[in-house]
Amino acid sequence: MQRIDLLKQDNEIWELFTRKEEYDNHSRDHHDRFLYSMSRHGDISLPRASGVLIEKGYSCEYPEARPFAICLTHDIDTVYRPLRSKILDILCALKGGDLTQVGYIAPQLCSKKRPEWNFNEIVDLEASYGACSSFYFLALEEGDRDYAYAIEDLEQDMGTLLDRGWDIGLHGGCEAYRDSEQLQREKRYLERILNRTVDGYRNHFLKFRVPDTWELLEQAGFRYDTTLGYPDSIGFRNGMCHPFQPFNIHTNREMEILEIPLAVMDRTLFSYMQLNMEQAWARMERILEAVERYNGVITILWHNVFMTGAPLRIYRKILEYGCEKGAWMTGCREIEAWWRKGGMEPPRIYNAPGLEISGCFPADNPEQTP
Repeated sequence: MQRIDLLKQDNEIWELFTRKEEYDNHSRDHHDRFLYSMSRHGDISLPRASGVLIEKGYSCEYPEARPFAICLTHDIDTVYRPLRSKILDILCALKGGDLTQVGYIAPQLCSKKRPEWNFNEIVDLEASYGACSSFYFLALEEGDRDYAYAIEDLEQDMGTLLDRGWDIGLHGGCEAYRDSEQLQREKRYLERILNRTVDGYRNHFLKFRVPDTWELLEQAGFRYDTTLGYPDSIGFRNGMCHPFQPFNIHTNREMEILEIPLAVMDRTLFSYMQLNMEQAWARMERILEAVERYNGVITILWHNVFMTGAPLRIYRKILEYGCEKGAWMTGCREIEAWWRKGGMEPPRIYNAPGLEISGCFPADNPEQTP
């Protein structure tokens, strides 16, 4: 039985998977986002839609028989740090008694680049655990809302990331998620700087409209998106801990774009949920265990500005956990390419002894082979 048909059998799961409650819903925060606190689906700590598929016999295999995947990503919102911001961080660290953080920031007071211009340090850290990741850069022009840096200034740094095997995608500006012209302009801008096609996307502030943003991304030529996650709670927004092709209930069709859903963002843990390090890791470990149980993919967003102090220690613990568990720790580009080749395999059907017939593959496309 096809995956879509399986999910349709349970009305609650189907509505969770399709995000039906977000269609034409006018409940939004001041950033025009649908929040977890607005949802009627309570517990999102378990991937219930993925669970249905796995329980029905679907299975996933990863390179080198890895048990699950940790998809590592970084949104680059800023690279230039104002002096005032650094001083405020020092004052906050002093108030909290975090002398290590004070010692880290203090030498950077006279530097324009540090600690936000830290791409090489991030890459070196991940490489030490056998991991790689995806970086999402803003491609805004001076005068655009939330313009923070000139993408041309980072051309050499982005070239180094690509040369080392890391991935680069577009971090869409505040209006790109609902403005086709703006979205395509930003995509062309980044592609011109990189001199290559940009396939991956995540919107600034996790701004997203279901299903409109997926449609705009398809029209713009993106292969995958990784925005679908809540800013105010970690977990599985549509019950999936696996990449999936969204189903548009307005058009009654499965879309071509692949969604690699976001499960955890650093700001969610430390700002929205206001967890301390111990609480953050406890919640993080619970989510990791759920994804491992379902042989899934957990996508994690860690901003470059969170690569200090307690947030950095949590990120290291994630890498250590993945290393100990034998997880495939990589970026979205490799996840997307792997998924298109086979991804989630359906149950095997045995018609007679020695005769094995397999069903459909990820897009329920009979022409697709494992």
